[in-house]
Amino acid sequence: MQQSNTKKMNYGAPTVLLAYTMWGIFPLYWKALADVPSHEIICHRILWSFVFSLVLFCLQKKTTAFVKAITDFRTSATFLVTAILLGSNWLVYIWAVNNGYIIESSLGYFINPLIAVLFGVLFLKEPLRSGQWAALTVALIGVLYLTFSYGRFPWIGLTLAITFAFYSLLRKTAPLHSLDGLIFETGLLALPAGITLIFLAQSGRSHLFTNGTDITLLLMATGPVTALPLLLFVFGAQRISMTALGLMQYLAPTLQFLIGLIIFHEPFPVEKLVGFAFIWTALALYIGENLYRRVGQKRSLGR
Repeated sequence: MQQSNTKKMNYGAPTVLLAYTMWGIFPLYWKALADVPSHEIICHRILWSFVFSLVLFCLQKKTTAFVKAITDFRTSATFLVTAILLGSNWLVYIWAVNNGYIIESSLGYFINPLIAVLFGVLFLKEPLRSGQWAALTVALIGVLYLTFSYGRFPWIGLTLAITFAFYSLLRKTAPLHSLDGLIFETGLLALPAGITLIFLAQSGRSHLFTNGTDITLLLMATGPVTALPLLLFVFGAQRISMTALGLMQYLAPTLQFLIGLIIFHEPFPVEKLVGFAFIWTALALYIGENLYRRVGQKRSLGR
């Protein structure tokens, strides 16, 4: 039994890493929908995510626990908040990507791990080792440098960071599992999203079935491409510490940053390079500290 539980726990890190990789390459997908307004994309994303998740849920044929959970007031209130946080995060991110702010959106996800770690310490009482504190300190210096080098309030990055950090915290402690929670969240948002899409269709402004097969298929596929990494993330997040969850998230913004810089040639002056260098150094410190600790544990067990 103990060995089975250990194997189950080991799935946490790989699934979270896979989710972050998929999120990291998302700008390529949203750029393919650049001709569609952000508010329409988010409505399709919500609606098709709900449909896709509902199909998966029906295939499982496990409704008793779900019905019991959603009839609980505290659970419903929690998921209403997570639904609003998730929808807000999606909308700001898609708008940022399709308006030439991929690098700035990556800043938000570089900041987010710091907030996630802070939440882990404050709310979940998770301890930090000295090496982790050093990594966080260097990362914080980099984030502050980037923030002030913008010369303006970085609302895109901060909005993305704060909404997703709160979402991560609430979902980590919520009673519903990944699929059940996603159905509940998207279900709460599906009605206003559906009404908006109907209004757009009636006013002749809908891009579904009116702008070619490629756009239609991409809009409908927003459900599966959204649900899969989110399900992987929530599955893994419930099996690793909040500290590890926050620090592993550097993978996604690094990929986003590279896409913005190399593929879409967004501006990246020296000031931003210095700030990002601090953050990458912090990530190297964190990885090195973990490797050093693991080697030390293996040597201790070898004795």
